Amino acid sequence: MKFEDYHISPDIKRSLAELGFKRPTDIQFRAIPSVLKGDDVLAIAQTGTGKTAAFAIPILHMLQQRNARTKHGEISCLVMVPTRELAIQIADVFKQIGKYTRLTILGLYGGVEQDPQINKLDKGVDVLIATPGRMFDLINQQHLDLGSVQMLVLDEADHMLDLGFINDIRGVLKFMPRKHQTLFFSATIDKNIKELAYSIVDNAIRIQISPKDPVSKNVNHSVAYVEMDDKRFFLERLVREFPESKILVFVRTKVRAERVHAAMQRVGIATLTMHGGKEQDDRLQVMTEFRKGDIKVLITTDVNARGIDIPDVDYVVNYDLPDEPENYVHRVGRTGRGVKKGQAVSFCSTEEKPILAEITKYVGKPIQEMKINKDDYRETIAFSEDIPNDNWQLLLQQEEAAQKAAKKKKKK
Repeated sequence: MKFEDYHISPDIKRSLAELGFKRPTDIQFRAIPSVLKGDDVLAIAQTGTGKTAAFAIPILHMLQQRNARTKHGEISCLVMVPTRELAIQIADVFKQIGKYTRLTILGLYGGVEQDPQINKLDKGVDVLIATPGRMFDLINQQHLDLGSVQMLVLDEADHMLDLGFINDIRGVLKFMPRKHQTLFFSATIDKNIKELAYSIVDNAIRIQISPKDPVSKNVNHSVAYVEMDDKRFFLERLVREFPESKILVFVRTKVRAERVHAAMQRVGIATLTMHGGKEQDDRLQVMTEFRKGDIKVLITTDVNARGIDIPDVDYVVNYDLPDEPENYVHRVGRTGRGVKKGQAVSFCSTEEKPILAEITKYVGKPIQEMKINKDDYRETIAFSEDIPNDNWQLLLQQEEAAQKAAKKKKKK
């Protein structure tokens, strides 16, 4: 079935065609009809499957079909998300798909001045995409009234629980009409997710898209055993071997992000950094530059692991393995999105091998090993511009002397 065959607004079909949407993904095919019927939906689907469009398309259609325009101060649909970046991204998807509908879309998040947001809220908003912090700030200041909300969407619900937003999720229901449609989207399902979902949905249609391999079939993922102090040399080599590739590099902390950035700077490789320590304007500028491809390497913490859609990422590099196994799936899901192929490689040091074992168990099968023999390992370090040549020659001589001594001892 093609999107042109759906009973949705011609204005939405027009924008979908311009965006290159021809056929629905599995989650879109199964969710859109239920949402259009007005059912509550509990949807579980892995990252990169097109979840945002699965609820944006029917919501925009239903809002456009109403006879009445949104009045001053009213909100018709509320989409709750865990992070500012995701709020910006989802608002952009709604705006693109609703380009010809005259519906008003607003992303509401902290880190920016609230007055422009308040001015837009006063005029009335059809779809509000909000993070809990700024949303409750404005509710408490009496600038935001949820009394007219007809539809509630919880996106990346598992991540919202991880960030401690469970009370905020339950609390928002106190401000909304008792009768409304609820759409619950999550990448994973566990006991806590089930308890939350069934406490806020009413006879929900459950949709679960969960292939045996949680990593997208479009992603070729592998692991290379590299010691912690040597990882910067192997990242340098990868970037130099694929200079035209867009590369997303994940590290564990914001301090690590800046250190890796400095290491790449020393060898003449331009990179961007993204982490929670940056101001909102800086974060937006970084994402704009990386999306445009002005600079092709972005070093980031897990702030970019969930939900964020960055077009045409060729490589994901797990410079540091994630502490939580499921974050591995979310990280590598930043590449190979839609119908495109992607590559993901993890650098695993000796001390990270227990983490790798947990990731392997979570994924359900061994991760392909990239074999690096001793000569290749040494050469990768030797060719780095970050190692003074005379020091490296000394290291080589010491290694060769040790190998010769070992051979003589073996012969005796």
